[in-house]
Amino acid sequence: MAHTNESMVSEFVLLGLSNSWELQLFFFAIFSIVYMTSVLGNIMIIVIVSSDSHLNSPMYFLLSNLSFIDICQSNFATPKMLVDFFVEHKTISFEGCMAQIFLLHSFVGSEMMLLVAMAYDRFIAICKPLHYSTIMNRRLCIIFVFISWAVGILHSVSHLAFTVDLLFCGPNEVDSFFCDLPLVIELACMDTYEMEIMTLTNSGLISLSCFLALIISYTVILITVHHRSSSGSSKALSTLTAHITVVILFFGPCIYFYIWPFSRLSLDKFLSVFYTVCTPLLNPIIYSLRNEDVKSAMRKLRNRHVSFWKN
Repeated sequence: MAHTNESMVSEFVLLGLSNSWELQLFFFAIFSIVYMTSVLGNIMIIVIVSSDSHLNSPMYFLLSNLSFIDICQSNFATPKMLVDFFVEHKTISFEGCMAQIFLLHSFVGSEMMLLVAMAYDRFIAICKPLHYSTIMNRRLCIIFVFISWAVGILHSVSHLAFTVDLLFCGPNEVDSFFCDLPLVIELACMDTYEMEIMTLTNSGLISLSCFLALIISYTVILITVHHRSSSGSSKALSTLTAHITVVILFFGPCIYFYIWPFSRLSLDKFLSVFYTVCTPLLNPIIYSLRNEDVKSAMRKLRNRHVSFWKN
């Protein structure tokens, strides 16, 4: 890459979460469980949705794609963090650091857009139920998924295009367990004020615009549900609660990071853990444990496997 001739920094040092050996062992145990649960849980959702014909609907198609993104997000930094708990000198190459920045913003940007698509699906299902099958066809769902990935990748490339050209000639310690864009920009040996504003505008704009679109959509949906008094509306309200919970927990830390992106507090490091390690767990926990259709499909799949092994 072109940067290697201009930059004296070939690797970054990740300071991690703590210098205490006891705390690192504790974090390793906790985050290993969270990591394995989130990966297996999201794989389970994909398998269940693809194997049960009753879940052959746009909502579950989008849900399975959300699970795939969460699997990707679980693996961009968490495995290295778990290994680094047993390594005294935690380093990552320049290329590895840029790759982490690219992957994080690709996955996060894609997930934001996919959550908007899922909100649109619920909007059509509840506010225009007679036209649902006509509007929300498989072709539109595939277009939504394609747009989600395209926006995520373009959002990430726009960051990386400027970051790789920065001159890194001295400090190389990143006060986190992965390469977080604002923290890496701070290490550049040049004035990065314009870059910081560009990062804030880029990420803040996509985060706030998606969040506002979701808030408006769910507000309209909740008003519509409120004016109806039927069992179908009760089921719709239960589904909406799961969606809104994911939106709040996903966007909360994200918006916080881009309100104060370049003045870090000690709390920020632990919010980063929640955002990168725990967020992928939201999908299987909230959608699986609160969704009767998914739980019913899980029981059917389990019974099929039990009967298969008995025979």
